[in-house]
Amino acid sequence: MKILVVGPGGREHAITKALSRDPEVTELHAAPGNPGIAAIAQCHPVEACDGTAVAALAVDLAVDLVVIGPEAPLIAGVADAVRAAGIACFGPTEEAARIEGSKAFAKDVMAAAGIPTAKSRTCTTAAEVDAALTEFGPPHVVKDDGLAAGKGVIVTDDIDAARAHAAECERVVIEEYLAGPEFSAFALCDGNRSVLLALARDYKRVADGDLGPNTGGMGAYSPVSWLPAGVEDELAATVVEPLLAELDKRGAPFSGVLFPGLVLTDDGVKVIEYNARFGDPETQVVLERLNTPLAGLLMACATGTLKPDTQLDWSPDTAVNIVIASDGYPSRPVAGDTITGLDTAAAVDGAHVLHAGTALNDDGELVAAGGRLINVVARAADPSQARSTAYEALNHIQLRGRVVRTDIALDLT
Repeated sequence: MKILVVGPGGREHAITKALSRDPEVTELHAAPGNPGIAAIAQCHPVEACDGTAVAALAVDLAVDLVVIGPEAPLIAGVADAVRAAGIACFGPTEEAARIEGSKAFAKDVMAAAGIPTAKSRTCTTAAEVDAALTEFGPPHVVKDDGLAAGKGVIVTDDIDAARAHAAECERVVIEEYLAGPEFSAFALCDGNRSVLLALARDYKRVADGDLGPNTGGMGAYSPVSWLPAGVEDELAATVVEPLLAELDKRGAPFSGVLFPGLVLTDDGVKVIEYNARFGDPETQVVLERLNTPLAGLLMACATGTLKPDTQLDWSPDTAVNIVIASDGYPSRPVAGDTITGLDTAAAVDGAHVLHAGTALNDDGELVAAGGRLINVVARAADPSQARSTAYEALNHIQLRGRVVRTDIALDLT
């Protein structure tokens, strides 16, 4: 099977790495990829959000399957362009991807499907914002209706900060605050059927102790041992299946990976938001534990042939991922600083390194080219060992002003 992975980040490196281990995969390509992906796939300088260019590349390479990683290309309709070119694509249509592209749309779908979630109001004026903030009270949850790379949400007790964030957005969704520990789920979907992957816990705030602004994610681990028994069945019945049925009813069947962000409240599991793609940094730990070959699963989703009784083989080990971000992240990430020590980090037994926002400069040096730069992933039978191995490997990597949380997976030890 010849596969093209679309996207430049750590999630795409993890997907490509998993596909490279699959004996069914004979050829791997990436567009545009990154220096880490280039070690295991042929990279092509194609803009991920350019549907015409991605489809043309897929046709030129005669690939069997295109796998779209990031949300922006999906919302831009790249999957539609690939399918129109006659090539199987893992990733939802532009219409189905609205479940991530518009918070207001997602809330409407959840309400229609009876999915447990926070009460909310969609606001376009200052008066509507004030009314919603008063109705729900603090902590105030204010979400930009559109895409914001994981940084469009503010949770604050400061009503002035909530108003200021809302004023920066054309349209916002204001919600009641849901108290409880958060976790993430991935469901592989073929439009009607689905199979749930292992659950993960990620860390959105930039600083230790869950302080500071939201980010795209500073680390993750899997499995999530503190969740109650039977939660997977609950998710399938209340979070995944009703969503697929409602989108199909609206003429937008969802094919790809459905990624709900979840919170375990006193009233049970509720949905914080839906995403239309693999999550980052959770993908890195989930795929690290997946023993079942990945390519066949993705192809089955892309072609509507996922078997309803699909059983996946998982390692019982714990996987931990720690993100290294650039100086100034998330508000003003600094580009161009040199990153060293990756080979030494990858040599630590039980650990490996995945690239995200990296590039090579004119001298062939690895440099920062984005916000989140490197993922250090470790796996071990003992959760404490997985965590300590990840940090041991991370400490070999040098970057001026790097941003790293020191408490990832601390709740497992």
